[in-house]
Amino acid sequence: MENTMFPVKWCGNERVSAEQNSEAISRVFPSGISRLARSFHQQIPGYQISPLKSYPHLAAMLGLGGIWVKDESQRMALNSFKILGGSYAIYRVVKSILGFDHEEIPFTQLTSSEVRAKLGGITFAAATDGNHGRGVAWAAHVMNLRSVIYVHKFTSKARIDAIASYGADVRVVDGTYDDAVRQANIDAQQNGWQVISDTSWEGYEDVPRWVMQGYTTMCSEIQEQLAGQGIVKPTHVFVQAGVGALAASVIGFYHQLFGTNDPVAVIVEPDKAACLYHSAKLGDGQPHSFSGDLDTIMAGLACGDPSPLAWSILRDCADMFLSCPDYVAAKGMRVYGVPLKGDPFIVSGESGAVTLGALMFIMERPELADLRNKLGLDRKSQVLLINSEGNTDPNHFRRVVWDGAEPVPSEYKEYN
Repeated sequence: MENTMFPVKWCGNERVSAEQNSEAISRVFPSGISRLARSFHQQIPGYQISPLKSYPHLAAMLGLGGIWVKDESQRMALNSFKILGGSYAIYRVVKSILGFDHEEIPFTQLTSSEVRAKLGGITFAAATDGNHGRGVAWAAHVMNLRSVIYVHKFTSKARIDAIASYGADVRVVDGTYDDAVRQANIDAQQNGWQVISDTSWEGYEDVPRWVMQGYTTMCSEIQEQLAGQGIVKPTHVFVQAGVGALAASVIGFYHQLFGTNDPVAVIVEPDKAACLYHSAKLGDGQPHSFSGDLDTIMAGLACGDPSPLAWSILRDCADMFLSCPDYVAAKGMRVYGVPLKGDPFIVSGESGAVTLGALMFIMERPELADLRNKLGLDRKSQVLLINSEGNTDPNHFRRVVWDGAEPVPSEYKEYN
């Protein structure tokens, strides 16, 4: 019988070696797109490069050459990378409406009264676990446009309040995140709203593609920051996944830049919402839904339906899929919050910390030696992690970090 509490379940991707040139990469991430996305983001008031933090002492303890953490908790005071995708997608939608598909327009023009008059009463709609909706609401607010954001019934009041603080009409759906996605689309069709979603479906790919392209600003920043440390690229990238948009963006960026010499790509999901791991296990190359109530502390990753657009990239280019219980993310939060002497402190939310937790278990558990070897993790490895969110749910954050919620089971504790 499978041990459901084991810290890491894993599934290799047999397709990755057969796909030397991914058509999906070329379609979603054409040459130069990250430069255009970053050029847009640099015009947004308050834009700054988020920090890339080094963990040399933890890396040495784990037997790695280096651990690098892109800290998106400091992204434009919004506590998450999601603003990059939502804002860029709205920008591209507005450009399309105005007939500027093949030319760039400055941010100041985008927020002008003239543009608002041309757009009329446009409303942006989105479904969210919290961070994506907050980013869409913020971008709409900056342009003085209306937004309607759909959340599922497990969404915390803190996340709802953060979205509403930007003037959004927040609607709670009695169901999961995937139910919220469906309801947002139904209502948008009935009301003539523009859906800004990070997940795709048949006939709806442009906006999710623009969202994913927006995320590459983060990756181009990382490459600049690594270059400043004399590192050409990471050897390994661990990326958390919900519908897969962030993971596909990071992996797509590196594959477009380095081809088959790209970093070893590892996808990490909660075991209660492991739609990509489940799809990889089935092995037919198709995306598959993951059933259940998706009740994980990793709210930003609580997705049961993969984005087909993101899956087309992960199917071709991801090396390994991992599934982890909630205590893995909780451990990562605590390690970020109480680092080894000389390593930096990071405020990391549940969805932001699971990759660190997974990496630590892989490097420390003897039962995972085979996975460690398959990934080639050793003292030459330079591992990139992304802290995708900060403290977006203060009450739950304190339950984990202060009160010790979701403790590591005694049989998997390294330090008793």
